[in-house]
Amino acid sequence: MGCSCGIVGLPNVGKSTLFNALQATEAANVQNYPFCTIEPNRGRIPVPNRAFDALVAAVRPAKAVPNFVEIVDIAGLVRGASKGEGLGNKFLSHIREVDVLLHLVRCFPSSRVLHVEQSPDADRDADLLEVELLLADLARLEGMIGQAAKRARGVLSREEKRQHEILKQLRDLLADAKPARACALDEEDASFVKSLGLLTAKPMLYVCNVGGEGGEKEEAFVKAIEKRAERADSGVLQLSAIEEAELAALSEEERASLLGEQARASGLEQTASVLFRMLELETFFTAGKQEVRAWTLKRGQTAFDAAGKIHSDFQKGFICAETIGVETLLQYGSFEQAREAGKVRQEGKGYVVKDEEVFLFRFNV
Repeated sequence: MGCSCGIVGLPNVGKSTLFNALQATEAANVQNYPFCTIEPNRGRIPVPNRAFDALVAAVRPAKAVPNFVEIVDIAGLVRGASKGEGLGNKFLSHIREVDVLLHLVRCFPSSRVLHVEQSPDADRDADLLEVELLLADLARLEGMIGQAAKRARGVLSREEKRQHEILKQLRDLLADAKPARACALDEEDASFVKSLGLLTAKPMLYVCNVGGEGGEKEEAFVKAIEKRAERADSGVLQLSAIEEAELAALSEEERASLLGEQARASGLEQTASVLFRMLELETFFTAGKQEVRAWTLKRGQTAFDAAGKIHSDFQKGFICAETIGVETLLQYGSFEQAREAGKVRQEGKGYVVKDEEVFLFRFNV
């Protein structure tokens, strides 16, 4: 698994349509009225990777397993969602464990699609949703601080005292209308904050859902969200959810023809690559006749970490990691031939894995 992503937005901004585009299915129920999504739609989308495709084409394994992004599509949130309006709290609980939020903002002004605030205004709509996320987190923190205060009547460890202070620091930050991700933390404290499941602590990718027809109002909406993303130091991209859904329903040949000879990236490819970049994720491969598989690591992790991704026994009995870049491997045709040519390196536990390397682990348990 690469990462998990929760799609959030107001009702009728195109979340379920985007989910269908990402899933290349029509599994989600798409209707033109609020709250047509009650239970969350869940699915996995393969992360496009040209190096992986080339490796599979060369090795021709019995099985090919790419990296995946797990997608959770919840119902649209409305004003008052943090207090339970529109079953808001129930919806929010479904995305507290995801790695990143994908905030879909409606940037098309069509009067044919209903809007819960009567008419679309991208910046206002984004602000409305983010205030609800912030209020939901604030209520969660108040509850945690209350519980911590009760425990404080006894003897608290040094770690518990530090965590209590972090909770109060986060509460004050949110009370000042700033997201939890704005809190400066060291690695240990960041791990504690991540365990709290705060929505505003998660990285956010803004996605401007355009109608494909352009126009001054649509362009103004997109610019407003781009400025918002820049202020928040967040990622942003632009796509048409309905066009992506139509594209995903085509055959590979039809899709390639529409994307053009330059192999323009689809919305799926853009979304996956931006998510991986935001989360500082890298990919490594294992390759053999039985299976070619892509694996995910955080940037800066080691060969020892990579071994543990595959199996705990690989870590326990780690001897060394044999590794080679995909391009070099493809030049020589196989791992064995590349080894004979002296192109396969042996690396120890502390070797920092580079993106798109192929590994063979030697271990003894």
